[in-house]
This record gives sequence, structure tokens and C-alpha cells, in this order.
Amino acid sequence: MAMDTTELVAAINLLAQQMEHEPDDLHEAHMKLREMLNELRATGMPLPDDLVELEHRLEVEVEHVPEEDN
Repeated sequence: MAMDTTELVAAINLLAQQMEHEPDDLHEAHMKLREMLNELRATGMPLPDDLVELEHRLEVEVEHVPEEDN
């Protein structure tokens, strides 16, 4: 069962706090963040810019996805 928007935002905030205090497994944190943001994307809700930026930074720094030239 999918979480509602309020639950997703709360879960993302909790995940961000955990990443600050337990940075050992950033790959796992990135996967969870991406999953939760994708659920929010599916609702059509606008995403917080800071979380989108965090997702991008984790892609580059943790997953080693090359940055796109804009």
C-alpha cells in the first residue's frame, strides 16, 4: 500500500536526518530517497528543490552517474 503525501514527506525528512547521523550507507539511503521521491512524482505533487538537489548529488557522488551539461 502506498503512503499518502504527508507520510512520504515525513519519511523523506526522517531519511535525511538519518543520512546526517549515519552516513555509512549512502547507497541505501539514495535508493530509499529515489523510491520515495518517485512516489511523490506519481502523485503529481511538486517536489522540494532541496530534495531533488540531494537526489542529484547522491547520483553523482554515490552512484557515480556523470553530471549532465546544462
